[in-house]
Amino acid sequence: MLDCAVVGAGVFGSWTALRLKQSGRSVALVEAFGPGNPKSSSGGSSRVIRMGYGADEIYTRWAMRSLAAWKELPGFFQHKGVLWTARRGHPYGEATLQTFRKLGLPHEVLSADDVRRRYPALRFEEEIIGIFEPESGALLANQAVAAVTREAARIGVEVVEGTVVPFPEEGRLERVVTDAGRAIEAQEFIFACGPWLPKLFPQAVGRRIRVTRQPIFYFDAPDIAMPVWIDFTDPRGAYTIPPLAGKSFKLALDQHGPPFDPDSGSRSVTAEETAAARAFLAERFPALRDAPVAETEVCQYESTSSGDFLLDRHPAMPNVWLVGGGSGHGFKHGPAVGEYMASLIGGGGGEPRFSWVGKLEVAARRVY
Repeated sequence: MLDCAVVGAGVFGSWTALRLKQSGRSVALVEAFGPGNPKSSSGGSSRVIRMGYGADEIYTRWAMRSLAAWKELPGFFQHKGVLWTARRGHPYGEATLQTFRKLGLPHEVLSADDVRRRYPALRFEEEIIGIFEPESGALLANQAVAAVTREAARIGVEVVEGTVVPFPEEGRLERVVTDAGRAIEAQEFIFACGPWLPKLFPQAVGRRIRVTRQPIFYFDAPDIAMPVWIDFTDPRGAYTIPPLAGKSFKLALDQHGPPFDPDSGSRSVTAEETAAARAFLAERFPALRDAPVAETEVCQYESTSSGDFLLDRHPAMPNVWLVGGGSGHGFKHGPAVGEYMASLIGGGGGEPRFSWVGKLEVAARRVY
């Protein structure tokens, strides 16, 4: 019998399996579709890694620790810098600056003229400020997850291909069985299944994690000179990632879309979604108004009511651990989540913000 079985080889699951093995445990990692596959919340080519979280210092500290770990995997961290834009006096921007000063994080505060001078492609009609994180950037998402899984396998984690068959959601779990009939017995089971977590655990998770549709656009803009950019001037909450790793200029609107099924939901963008993305692009990057769409993706967020992670024991299954609620800000924190779960399963204290009891059934997002 194994010490631990981790189900789901996304960013949370792969780092958890790796950290558990590094702590001396015997570990299996079960994955249905492959690490960083297009259906997963860890799929796609890139993710932002930034330190700014307003007053939520816990996430800033986790991002700092995680960045150091990502840098130990050569080639997956893209040192592009991260630019925030917000209206002067914006509460989130001001709180971010206070946290940066407290923790001694490198940053620059840019005036509207500074932003216009440095980034002439970017256009604002209103008066704004910029916050620049020079040490942040982007991660090559699916490639990085595959690399973490390979490292876990290299040091002795058994990687098992297959989909876990549903089981009763009560009492102690003795084993999981895959659709190929492989039974895996373990002392502890960690489920890091992203958008499938509510399906496997409808009672404990079903209405506490919401899976929503998120379209992504890549526009043909090879000459644009921009860092990673996050916009807090607009309720659409857009972010962009400059061209990297063979991909074009990435644009996403950070809004929670309609409910989405990761198995049956359409992965094609709609005309309405394309029009919304184009309208935003024309407003903020006028020179790209007519840029061709090079590629599109449809992924999903799987978010708790507040946006805080769910990292806790199942309320009715004493040896089952639930790891989720990462979208759309969780990817960067994979190393810290793995470290936290290895400690928690070993008897370490838990953070109340990540507890199951704090996950409500009514959305009230406060973590961005």
